[in-house]
Amino acid sequence: MRNGAQPVLEVTNLKTIFRTRGGEVHAVNSVSFDLKPGELLGVVGESGSGKSVTMMSLIGLLPSPPAEVREGSVMFDGLDLLKCTPAQLRAVRGPGVGFIFQDPMTSLNPVFTVGYQLREPLMKHMGMTKAQAQIRAQELLELVGIPDAGRRLKDFPHQFSGGMRQRVMIAIALACDPKVLIADEPTTALDVTIQAQILELVKDLRQKLGMAIVWITHDLGVIAGIADRIMVMYGGQIVEHGTVKEVFAKPRHPYTRALLQTVPSVRGERAEKLNVIEGQPPILRAAPTACPFRDRCSLRFAACDAGNPARYDVGPGHDAACFWDFDTDAPRREVTEKADV
Repeated sequence: MRNGAQPVLEVTNLKTIFRTRGGEVHAVNSVSFDLKPGELLGVVGESGSGKSVTMMSLIGLLPSPPAEVREGSVMFDGLDLLKCTPAQLRAVRGPGVGFIFQDPMTSLNPVFTVGYQLREPLMKHMGMTKAQAQIRAQELLELVGIPDAGRRLKDFPHQFSGGMRQRVMIAIALACDPKVLIADEPTTALDVTIQAQILELVKDLRQKLGMAIVWITHDLGVIAGIADRIMVMYGGQIVEHGTVKEVFAKPRHPYTRALLQTVPSVRGERAEKLNVIEGQPPILRAAPTACPFRDRCSLRFAACDAGNPARYDVGPGHDAACFWDFDTDAPRREVTEKADV
């Protein structure tokens, strides 16, 4: 789904580093993407690939120090969020951008009731009285499928199950009707039944509210069922991007192909063992000057060590950052021509 509307979020050349005792870690490297109203963008990759750090960089959620957003722009509603004051960012969080964190047990405050934590953003950002916020908080719990919502507002987070806590987190993120919702692996710790319920809930809310969603996950099966576009990250950068249909049918980066080969077939078509991607994502002590995936790639050749490939178009709305041409099963022609010069 790529409508003709202007992007609600536009990220350009984002770079984020962490200062550590061992030196700088370049966690996000020149990330650029946009998001249209009503669109769902799936962001996938292993742990350590830069997914969560990228999204938390957008709205100033990383602790500084050690984090530092060194370069780039994040345009939202005419504002460059990277240039906003802390007060401006607080005004954007909630009514502008909602965020669902990975672990609801550590994200919810254990000493306040769920009702208090739902009322707080409504009173601060929406100007509601306590009584109005109480009514709206009950409506939000009902919206996310929590039974006996009026009574549960008085309960504390530990009195909810994992799935119900995640629903509370979604309710808090939706409280101020955000234009953009960022969901950071919200179903990772849940069993498959609850996960399916949360996914159906997000689909329904997206349809009802028309918000744009960024869904961060390592689960390609989830992305296949809910996303319009997919953004594959590795080494703090985007290595492939396109529509879900295009990327799943014609992956054009070795890392994307490797991820897809690790997904089990629900039809039981593959009797052999699942593929494993050997090795670990890199810890980048400097901005990458070579392909970050080269040490784990079976297609590695000289160009991979000599430079970091830029994203290039491989199809309609589909781009990849690789020196290999999967159509010819050989190095890209422009790469070999450059080597011959």
